This record gives sequence, structure tokens and C-alpha cells, in this order.
Amino acid sequence: MKKVSQEEGRNARKDAAARAIGLLAFGALALGVLALLLGLPWVARDRLPEPLATHWNGTRADGSMSFAAAVGFPAALWAASVTAAAVARWRGGEQGKAWSAVGLGFGGALLTGAQASIVSANLDRPTWQEARPLGAEVLLVLVAAVAAGALAWWLARPQGPGPLTATAADGPRLDLPEGQRAVWLSRAVNPWLGLLAAVAGLGAAGAALAGFAGLGGAAWATAAPLAVVALAGLGCSSVQARVTERGLDVAFGPLGRPSRHWDPEEIVSARAETRTPAQVGGWGYRLSGLGTTVMLRRGECLVIRPRQGAEFAVSVDDAERGAALLNTLTAPRSA
Repeated sequence: MKKVSQEEGRNARKDAAARAIGLLAFGALALGVLALLLGLPWVARDRLPEPLATHWNGTRADGSMSFAAAVGFPAALWAASVTAAAVARWRGGEQGKAWSAVGLGFGGALLTGAQASIVSANLDRPTWQEARPLGAEVLLVLVAAVAAGALAWWLARPQGPGPLTATAADGPRLDLPEGQRAVWLSRAVNPWLGLLAAVAGLGAAGAALAGFAGLGGAAWATAAPLAVVALAGLGCSSVQARVTERGLDVAFGPLGRPSRHWDPEEIVSARAETRTPAQVGGWGYRLSGLGTTVMLRRGECLVIRPRQGAEFAVSVDDAERGAALLNTLTAPRSA
């Protein structure tokens, strides 16, 4: 009964963490895109005509909107998209969450790209009729929107049923029937590093859009370091550990890159151990007297002792079961 309760507790924590991360990403994207749609025109307000060109017939501007309408219309479209996506998340299950992410990724990139293009075409023009023609920008925005939608699907796609998991054991090894194959999979997420990545990513996107709109070379210089921070935070925001007959794989970030791999014959033993950030020197990928530790949350860690090099630990749930399966797989090779 105790093991059942522990398993239920782990599953509940994983579900709660997944919901929290999903809602955090949803809110960050919704507010970030809205800020870009409203902020880009306002930053360039003194350099834009009144009204602004907002429609082109080939290479010639043939339609316009007032500044207020040009700012408010895409923001209203985005608000409607966010509302529809929220309903899809609430009522559509895992498929609904995935498709709502696709809609927000595609729509957010399309609207912000279009807004940046309009600002760029009208920038420093005396009247809207003299707005610069749009050409390659249209194709670039469409490609970016499709890419953003595809990336959103990859990150939010339904995972399907989980892999076959080895049964729990009291000892450090599992008693697997002859010929049975087992897989152990666990992950951990740090929502604060994910939030840092989201904020930095939105900042980089805003700076890049400002540079694209012609609002100054400093925008590109700002976008570059923010993009580096976003990628680093994204890579450290989650970790996944997987034990199979091929050994141990530890993958970082939502895309599973970068990753590390140990063959069974490279591992002497494995164990579960409780560690804290204070013991290993902080959060993230840490090097200390205990070896290498991937510390995303305090508590249970899977620790391996390789045949060469220092120990490696990763903070994931259900580490005892993963260690037991690793010891089972390495036992024939270390006998």
C-alpha cells in the first residue's frame, strides 16, 4: 500500500508540474505577443504617417487605417485567438492542447511579423500612399509562422501511452523474467528556468522585430544576448532520464538536446540518493565534490558510478526504480 501511495504521489506531482508549465507557457505567450503587437507601433509612433498603409495591391499600397486601428485590430485578433485556444485547451483534452499551441504559435508569429512589416513599410514616409512596397517580407513572415506552428506542435504534442515500466523492487535490482524487456523513463522540470527562457525569448523576439522594422541597429545587438539566455534557460529548464537495455540516456530541454549516453558496460552501479542545491553548489548543471549533478529540484536523484570519471546524478522522480533497472542490466556485464 505504501508503494502504491508513493507512486500515486509521484504521478500527481508530475501532472501538477505539467499543468503548471503548460499554463505558464500559455500565459507568457499570450501576454508577450500582445505586448509586441502594441509596443512595436508605439515605439515608432513619431516616425509613422497618419493614417498608415495596411494593405498592398502588388507593390502599391492601396488601403490604410488610422494609427489606433492599426494598433488595435491585430491586438483584437490576437485576443480572439487566445480565447479560442483557451477553450480548446479546456475542452479538447491532450489533442486540444496541442492544436491550441499550434494556433497560438502560427498566429502569434503571423501577426507580429505582419505588424513589424507594416511598421517597416510606413517608417519615415510622409503619407501612407508612399509606403514602401512589401516583397520578400511576406514570404519570410509566412515561413516563420509555419515554423512556429510546427515547433509548437512538437513541444505540445500528445505523448501517447507511456513505455513499459519495470515493476518496483525492494532491493537494488529487479527480478525480470527471462526475455522480458523493460524501460524506465522519468523527467523533472524547473518552471522558473522555463519562465526565464520565455521572458528572454520574448525579449529577443521583440528586439529582432524592432530591428526588422528598421527601428535601429541596437535592436539586433540586444536580440543576440537575449537569444543566448533564452536558449540556455530552455536547455536547463527540463531533463529526462531513460533506462533501456542500451543503457542510460539523459536529455536536456523540451527538444531533448543536448544529451548524454552511457552504455551498460560503462556503468559500475547505480543508486537513488537525496541531494539539495546547497550540497552541489546551486541549480542547473553543477560540478562539485560529489561529481556532476543536474539539479532542477531538490530531493531524489538517480546517481551512477561510471567505470571512468566522476559520479553523475540527475534529479528525477522514481530514481530508486531507475537505479534498480540499471543495476539489473549491468549485472551480467560486471559479474
